[in-house]
Amino acid sequence: MQAEWTEETLQRITTENTTLKQRVRQLTTDNRTLDERLKAARSNLRFQDRRVADLEAQIAAPAG
Repeated sequence: MQAEWTEETLQRITTENTTLKQRVRQLTTDNRTLDERLKAARSNLRFQDRRVADLEAQIAAPAG
C-alpha cells in the first residue's frame, strides 16, 4: 500500500504528524499548567474556608 503513496502525500502526512505532535505537547503543557492552577485555587479555598470558620467562631463566642 505504501508504494501507492506519492512523495507529496508522504510529505503531507509527515507534516501533519509533526504538527499534531507539537499540538499534543502544547496541550499537555497547558493541561499541567491548568492542573497546577486548580490545585492552588483549591488550596486557597480551603484556607479561606478555615479563616471564615475561625471568624464565625469568634463572633459566636461570648465576650469576656
